[in-house]
Amino acid sequence: MVDVAIAWTGGKDSSLALYKAQRMGYRAKCLVTFAWSKDTFLAHPLEFITLQAQALDMTHKVLPVSEPFERGYEEVLSLLKHERGINGLVTGDIDEVAIGHSPNWLGQRAANCNIDLIRPLWQKNRIELLREFLGLGFRAVFSCVDNRWFTDDWLGAELSNATISQLIQIHERTGMDLCGEQGEYHTMTTDGPCFRKRIQIESYTKQGHDPVRHLMLNNVRLVSKPAI
Repeated sequence: MVDVAIAWTGGKDSSLALYKAQRMGYRAKCLVTFAWSKDTFLAHPLEFITLQAQALDMTHKVLPVSEPFERGYEEVLSLLKHERGINGLVTGDIDEVAIGHSPNWLGQRAANCNIDLIRPLWQKNRIELLREFLGLGFRAVFSCVDNRWFTDDWLGAELSNATISQLIQIHERTGMDLCGEQGEYHTMTTDGPCFRKRIQIESYTKQGHDPVRHLMLNNVRLVSKPAI
């Protein structure tokens, strides 16, 4: 069994990638979040990610990355391999999004550290991934939106069959990526088959400046799930 780290943002894609990696036989040793600026966590607040790690009963590590990013990523990946015995890095990437970098940029950083890059969602059909996420029992809310595509009403709304239908309509009208791969929107997972507890968002405000708006969480807590 190969020991892996999960590149974790707390959104739908990293959550589904964790689930799929475990079903593929990988052993998830920890969640890791790469931190390269103070704005990294507007869409995925660290306090929320901390609750997710508790709900998943997994260790979470924030890995600060500094420029030059090629060296910065390789330094933290080498440290991860040395400290945790990691041989693979699982990501929720569906397509190449490293603007300004060559294709397979992260794969090259991992390869230079003798770490395999594992992408269970890579090049999969977007609609099928969204529907699979819901079908498996995951739940997520929209945590950040670009107002060029979305109104503020989307913030805090739950990903559902109805919102998927709306995403398809927006995609057909504008060409927006259905899974938000270019940053059109972000989500936060609140429950799923991997979660031992669920996360309840009790209050929030909507903040930010156009075009990017995000949730500011005020009251969030873990809730026990019924025994199966």
